[in-house]
Amino acid sequence: MDTQTVAPPSVTPAAPDGDRWRWAWLGVGTVLWLFAVHGRFDIAVAAWLSPVFLLRFVRTGPAVSGLLLVWVASALAGVFWMVETAVPMTPITVVGIIGLGTLTVLPYVADRLVTPGARTLVGLLLFPAALAACEFAMTLISPFGTAFGVPAATQHGSLALLQVVAVTGPYGVGFLIGWFATVVNHFWANPRRAGRVVGSFAAVLLALLLAGGARLAFFAPDGDRVRVAGISPDTSVTSELRGAIGADVTPQQMAERDQAAVRAAFGKVNANVLTRTREAAQAGAKIVMWSEQAANVLLADEPAFLGQVAAVARESRIYLQAAVNLYLPQAPYSANRVYLFDPSGEQVWVYNKTHPIPGLEFYPGGDGVVPVARTPYGRLATVICFDADFPELMRVDADIMIVPARDWAEIGPVHSQKAQSRSIENGYAMIRQGEFGVSGAFDQQGRTLAAHDHGGTDQHVVYSDVPTRGAATVYRVIGDTFAWLCMAGTVVAIGLAVRERGARRSG
Repeated sequence: MDTQTVAPPSVTPAAPDGDRWRWAWLGVGTVLWLFAVHGRFDIAVAAWLSPVFLLRFVRTGPAVSGLLLVWVASALAGVFWMVETAVPMTPITVVGIIGLGTLTVLPYVADRLVTPGARTLVGLLLFPAALAACEFAMTLISPFGTAFGVPAATQHGSLALLQVVAVTGPYGVGFLIGWFATVVNHFWANPRRAGRVVGSFAAVLLALLLAGGARLAFFAPDGDRVRVAGISPDTSVTSELRGAIGADVTPQQMAERDQAAVRAAFGKVNANVLTRTREAAQAGAKIVMWSEQAANVLLADEPAFLGQVAAVARESRIYLQAAVNLYLPQAPYSANRVYLFDPSGEQVWVYNKTHPIPGLEFYPGGDGVVPVARTPYGRLATVICFDADFPELMRVDADIMIVPARDWAEIGPVHSQKAQSRSIENGYAMIRQGEFGVSGAFDQQGRTLAAHDHGGTDQHVVYSDVPTRGAATVYRVIGDTFAWLCMAGTVVAIGLAVRERGARRSG
């Protein structure tokens, strides 16, 4: 690759016409960013085009004002994401999203301050490396994981491209998007001398698409499959429950209610999911799992209820994972918990949600240990809903990942699509049952095996036949090595550029 020094347009004063176009680049880039945050109104190509125009804007004008305006664009994109997905706007969530938006601006800062006068290789690779590094940093420090700010899920419709996450984790897609932005800007500034640069990027992207397509075509899951049923309570019984106890009752308020009346109201929903479980077993399901907090149980009733669950598992000869909203008489007043029982009725595991949603869920998180159990149907593992937005937690050696979830209509499809990436990254099938959202199953390459939208129907039993054997992936073995390399490369590139600039000044 050409390593000659290229002076980007940012080092020359912009002409009046150029100033006018700069504002167009900012406007176009900002609007495209709104549709590239993985919300309900995403446009996949917008994720590739937005940084092209924003990078052009930053490179062709004053650094401070340009970067400040890109930060404003990032804040707008974050707020727009909250609005379109109906994420509750609490002080914690608003500040958190704007803070994450600030991280997404840092690659523009690095590019604007380092690339003027730097060698072509730095100008091409610093921005994508910094973009991937900042995405990774979000998952290390953010209480929101990959829920916002990681663009891999925006490409959920391109399975061939998404296969790259089996090597790089979700950060490889961000790197490619950032690299595309620098290549287009290089061509923009040097159209007659950009052939090798454009050709190199095109060759890498084409190779990745071909490799991803070949993986899908020639290495599709084969072998045994098992029928799994995901169950959410009938809409009619949950509506009756809300009518009896109220829609917005807190766990603390529940503890102050007449417990006999509460127990009776809970009993109807709990009986409903147990009935649906028996029916699913009769329909051939060997593994049955419930959506997050499908059952509501008072602490005093926990042993008796689990006895019922164990009896159903034993009588139906199934693996049954019960998801429970356990109400406690004292603070923190609730626990978000799942229990797995085997066909003999023995309890295999109990797991508490590791990552309660900041600002919405106020019970303490679990110990962060994902349980794995060997069964005749492969190695089963589980997490709960929001846990699946944390790649580190999800890097588990399993064949089938069971994810009970509880969403809402606006975020349901989005949250399900994010989970798809975890299947590809780790090489396991995933069954995600989401009350009030979108339920379904993915195989280990991200194919949709089943899907069900909670809206518009009363019963919510989703069947899927999933592979019982997972696939080893590079990402599951080496973890976030690619992201760490991007982080190290960003630091090294900045250091070398600063040293070279200092050498030129002293010379």
